[in-house]
Amino acid sequence: LKDSRTAHLHVPNWPKGPFPFELGSRRTDARTRSTYFAPASARAIYGAPGRPRRWHLPLDVKQDGLHLLGMELLRAATARNPEHALAVLHLSVERPLLPVLRSLAGRRPSPIDDPLAGPLDPAGLLAGIADVRNPDAPFAIARPYTIAFMTPTSQQTPALRSGLEGALPASADRWLWQLASRSTTDDFPLPPETAGEQLKDVVRISADWSALVLRQGAAFLGHRADTGAGDFFEFAALHSRTVYLDALLLGALQRDHIDELTDELSEVFNSSQLARRVAALERNIAVFRSTYWRQHLTAHGAANDLLLAFQNQHRLPARFHEILAEAADYSRLVQTQESQQISGALGVLTILGLPLGTALSILQVLGDNSVADLLIALTLSVAAAAGALTTRYGRLVLSSLRGRDDEA
Repeated sequence: LKDSRTAHLHVPNWPKGPFPFELGSRRTDARTRSTYFAPASARAIYGAPGRPRRWHLPLDVKQDGLHLLGMELLRAATARNPEHALAVLHLSVERPLLPVLRSLAGRRPSPIDDPLAGPLDPAGLLAGIADVRNPDAPFAIARPYTIAFMTPTSQQTPALRSGLEGALPASADRWLWQLASRSTTDDFPLPPETAGEQLKDVVRISADWSALVLRQGAAFLGHRADTGAGDFFEFAALHSRTVYLDALLLGALQRDHIDELTDELSEVFNSSQLARRVAALERNIAVFRSTYWRQHLTAHGAANDLLLAFQNQHRLPARFHEILAEAADYSRLVQTQESQQISGALGVLTILGLPLGTALSILQVLGDNSVADLLIALTLSVAAAAGALTTRYGRLVLSSLRGRDDEA
């Protein structure tokens, strides 16, 4: 989502902080979640005192087996898009999950209509607050990123372990892949030759459940039958909606900033003011690195693993290293140009000042105070300077000065 700068849009008058899901006596508000993350990471996804970055709104909207529990907004300002934001819709699905995910991904043919229509349309839910990104934009950014959580019944044996400590069948990871990729074997049959490589990033949170993060979606899948109320899976679902969601949101913030930095790099030479553009780029890199670039969130392993999986899917570490290397190259180029310009300026002072200084020194030694002799000395010094500028050294000095003028 991207907020517009038009006057009819405004910061939501919602409660501040992330959506505070509750389970028993546990309430997952910003204060509770902040104890899970390192302080720098918590500030990036929750904000600081007096500077909120997150708002939430409880809802109760039902449509065709979907139940909207609430929404969140996370301010995701960048240098070029200071009003950019990410929206989160918390849905409970009371119908087969995979067809809903396929429809959200825009798979065709889809057995159901768009789930985010009618009362669940984000444009209507955010009216007056934010403008929804153009649905005709490229697929990768126009479709929502989905995070699915599913627990099987005792009949759904492809996802279940054979006993409490039994081996996990290969079909479990294939099922996990379908939930994360929002696809079936008809949409995209996973090649057996590369299945191991595609599934190597599965996160084994515990014997009970696993997670997989892909470019356009993530999924959590249980590996034993859900026994209903009071089962551990209630706590697992809470975690997937809160701290694990927050780890992936931080990854999305990092992706958006790296995308913008990449665009800035590609436009460095579109302006004649190279030094100024490179200085602004270096500042934006420093702000991003200080505020958002984290690969370690918490002492708890699963959130770190999910963030690293998201980063690997989008090649964020490699892309950021490329940005740093390219920015360093541009900085060296600017320093070289500045050194050449300083040398050129010193050359001009030498060419203009040396003949004049020599002539005046000779007149002073001779004690000549004649105005005519002074004018002759000035004329000869100007001629000598003009002659020096026609030499190879003089042309190099003029070339350096023209380079400075072109940049200005």
